[in-house]
Amino acid sequence: MSRHTTFRYCLDPTVEQSVVLTRHAGAARFAFNQSLDLVKTALTHRKTRPGHHVPWTRFDLINAFNAWKKSEVAGRTFAISATGVTEVQVTGLAWRTQVCQQVFEEAAVDCGRALAAFSDSRAGKRVEKRIGFPRFKKKDKTVPSFRLRNKHTRAGRAAIRVGDQGVARSVTLPGIGTLRVRDDTRRLRRMLTKDRAKILYATVSYRARHWWICLTTEAADLHTAHRHRLREHSDDGGWVGIDRGLTAFAVVANSDGVEVARIHTAPKPLATGLGRQEHLAKSLSRKQKGSHHHRLAVARLTRHHHKVANIRRHFAHQVANRLVKTHDRLVVEDLNVAGMLGNRRLARAISDVGWSDFARLLAYKQAWRGGSVTIADRWYPSSKRCSACGTINPTVSLAVRVFVCVCGFQADRDHNAAINLALWPTVQQDFSRSPDPRAGGRVTNARRRERADRHGVGVGETVPVDAGTEVHDTLVA
Repeated sequence: MSRHTTFRYCLDPTVEQSVVLTRHAGAARFAFNQSLDLVKTALTHRKTRPGHHVPWTRFDLINAFNAWKKSEVAGRTFAISATGVTEVQVTGLAWRTQVCQQVFEEAAVDCGRALAAFSDSRAGKRVEKRIGFPRFKKKDKTVPSFRLRNKHTRAGRAAIRVGDQGVARSVTLPGIGTLRVRDDTRRLRRMLTKDRAKILYATVSYRARHWWICLTTEAADLHTAHRHRLREHSDDGGWVGIDRGLTAFAVVANSDGVEVARIHTAPKPLATGLGRQEHLAKSLSRKQKGSHHHRLAVARLTRHHHKVANIRRHFAHQVANRLVKTHDRLVVEDLNVAGMLGNRRLARAISDVGWSDFARLLAYKQAWRGGSVTIADRWYPSSKRCSACGTINPTVSLAVRVFVCVCGFQADRDHNAAINLALWPTVQQDFSRSPDPRAGGRVTNARRRERADRHGVGVGETVPVDAGTEVHDTLVA
């Protein structure tokens, strides 16, 4: 068991089962908000009482919520005895027995993860974008979802089962029962029967007017026949560069200059369905909020966005599978997609191709097959470098589609970039990182820094060496 994968199915519940699923999703949202409220209350009390314990980790939040749901604050009733004395009976959360208790625990775990991500972001340990303090989940702006763990009894019977009681297209969940699914579960059932997979979690969500279930499994490695052969340590060849673009979705070439593949047939579902999207959005704007027709219009627009995302994701899976099956060493460039979306002329087209998701699929699919994916530096001039002689032409603009070098080499711009990406593992030592100091490179404003020594440093003034900002000499050395 060394890889994790997810099987996603569309559920077909009855009306009664839909009510139960909705109740569990609401319970998960309630538990998350209550766990966050316990943290905020503890933080407020710590200001007046130093040393007050604040539940911050996952286990602390689980224990704190379990203690709260049985307390008098969560629920109580007043009863009058025969003698006329009023007694308080602590009931706790009255409806907690109507849902599976794992929903509360997993919601508290999610709150703990959000708090941990916030702490890491404040401490500078988080590589991704800086995030703020967690917020409460709103009913009308949050996707209804909940998660359940797959526990086993002493006899070894799993709580989450697929194809139970002779119904092949079904999933059994603890506290909910057997739910019908619309998709074929044969592949997962075979892996479970042969002990090649183990279900860890089941996440149920409501999207596009349908209930979906994602079964996170821990599966065995792929068969040897489906894995790439191991290369020797001295073998530094076989690299294939993938240049992602808009005109051509991907141009694939090796270091010898041979174009392996050129994929033009990108579906571009957003541009194709833009007319229908505008029609549905205009229809939604004309409906009164809170009405029945407004809910139907929201459902139509949601289904359209869901279909667009599925088409884009399906195409990315097809291309990624094709590349990882035929090549064991791939090189892709580190694109600043978030920054590119600031271009108002290309933002829609860039969003429509899904470059980031495609790179993510390549990474984990290649890892499954024992291959490798190398990320070229973001500042590597793959489109401006001649793949024949190595000369860099900084004047090449985005409008130039044919690369022409002074050495006489001439090739398609994307083809030349793909070759340079394939050469990246051998030439990466010759290229430094970004000239931006925040990215770890040399100082960009070198002219101003060189002229800074014209005037003497006054008393109490900090020089660049004292401030630790003089990184130019250090990098050169």
